[in-house]
Order: sequence, then C-alpha cells, then structure tokens
Amino acid sequence: MKSIRILAVVALLAALAFALPPKEKPPLTRNLAGFVYGQGDTPLTGAVVYLKNSKTLEVKSLYSGEDGSYRFNALSPNTDYEVFAEYKGKHSDTKTLSSFDSHTDARINLHIDVAQ
Repeated sequence: MKSIRILAVVALLAALAFALPPKEKPPLTRNLAGFVYGQGDTPLTGAVVYLKNSKTLEVKSLYSGEDGSYRFNALSPNTDYEVFAEYKGKHSDTKTLSSFDSHTDARINLHIDVAQ
C-alpha cells in the first residue's frame, strides 16, 4: 500500500513537471542600435560611435550610416556597455546599456550639439 502511494506521488509530480511551461533561456547575445543626431534632430553621417565593454575595457568603433544609424551585434547580455558618438570634435553624452536591460535588440539614440 505504501509503495502505491509513493508511486502515485511520483506520477503526480512528473505530470506537474511536464504541465509547467518551460523556463525561457536567456539570450546568448544581444544587439545595440540607434541613430546619431545633430541640431534639430538632423541625422549625422560619418559620426564615430564608440562602444566600451565595462568588463574588459575593450572599445569598438564604427561610423554612422547615411541616415545616422549605427549597430553593434553579438554583445554579451551579462555585460554593461558605454556608448557615445563623436563628430567634428564634439561628443554626445555617454549612455549605458545595462546588463539588467533584457531587450535582445536595445535602442539608444545619441545627440551631438553640432550642425551637419
């Protein structure tokens, strides 16, 4: 009788385990994209966008596109990043992409007080 109860409890626990939705796995990578704007929200072509990894201090850079866009791919979701842009000797404010931000496609727009 005791073994029947144990078997019933085990069967019930197994049924509950399969009935629960599976845990979502955290993303392996994430992306950061945005635009670099000048005065009057004019897109800045050719601005240098810098991305600093706060763990390794590695810095990546790229030029903004014709529409002012930039994109960094395959970033670690467990790392904070700092991003800023430079254009004609002027800098945007430095923005932070936090490891607590769970978006796989994060967006940060940068503004520099300079005319195109």
